Amino acid sequence: MYAEFYQFSGMPFQLTPDSRFFFGSSEHSRAISHLVYGLSQDEGFIVITGEVGAGKTTLVERLASQLDPEVYTIARLMTAQLGPADIAPLVATAFAIEPGPERVPERSPERAYLLRQIAEFLRARRAAGHRSLLIVDEVQGLGVPALEELRMLSNLSERGQALLQMILLGQPQFRRTLASPELDQLRQRVLASYHLGPLGAAETEAYIRHRLAAVGGAARPAWEPAAYAAVHRHAGGIPRQINRLCSRALLFGALEQAETITAAMIEETAAELAQDLGGGLATIAGAGPEAGRSSLGERVQQLERVVLRRERIFERLISLLDSYVGAPR
Repeated sequence: MYAEFYQFSGMPFQLTPDSRFFFGSSEHSRAISHLVYGLSQDEGFIVITGEVGAGKTTLVERLASQLDPEVYTIARLMTAQLGPADIAPLVATAFAIEPGPERVPERSPERAYLLRQIAEFLRARRAAGHRSLLIVDEVQGLGVPALEELRMLSNLSERGQALLQMILLGQPQFRRTLASPELDQLRQRVLASYHLGPLGAAETEAYIRHRLAAVGGAARPAWEPAAYAAVHRHAGGIPRQINRLCSRALLFGALEQAETITAAMIEETAAELAQDLGGGLATIAGAGPEAGRSSLGERVQQLERVVLRRERIFERLISLLDSYVGAPR
């Protein structure tokens, strides 16, 4: 809706990771350097951690898009409370390894069979001059046994060369897991590690400008300098939170037909988002009687503005739907 009003060529602040919008902040550039160094070793593990929405997946997908497909065979594995028995089947699926005709289930246990198939696939890739890379996302959801299963896969080798290298992406708590004594052998195979921190205030502004420029929005709408500062304050420099807040602020601007995004619009949008997530009147209820009475009028006015804005959104959606239904086929 706002993309149409501001004549963008696309959605600048979508939440889905997209390497086309990659922004090389100082943090992301240092992380890329660690990734490149780790990949140059052609073995072991590379670990990248960061808060939810810090840009870990976008970072790695950016790097993956620049790797030569004639050299790298890349597979991706999204983990979520997996057990050790789940690892081999999912790795085989990630690399699109087809079961061989020689399998005899009665004589070949599932895990042993899959490990043999994976090893044969990786050897064939290496013989063809390919390097195999497995990107494991949300790795903080894995327990020690599952992580040990990944370590066992990293041990596969041929003539002194590792057959598989892995990039592990996870939230900060994964570092505590990695520090456990049970994972000493895996930890010794980590060749590069980096924690991706938030953007600073200046980089938050540059990030917003970068994404707007990518869709032709460098000049319209204008942004007050204080609006950038407000985004940084509310989003904490986390790219996904910045995207969420800016996307809603632009919708606000389009509904108001505003040519400038102001700090006041950011503040109101941030308050609306907080309420959507369950903030509501809880802060007033938790304050003292005087604070509750003094802020009640402001809260009511804010809620009225939110309701009116949502009514305009609904009316606009109905209008767009009518236009779509009535359009000639």
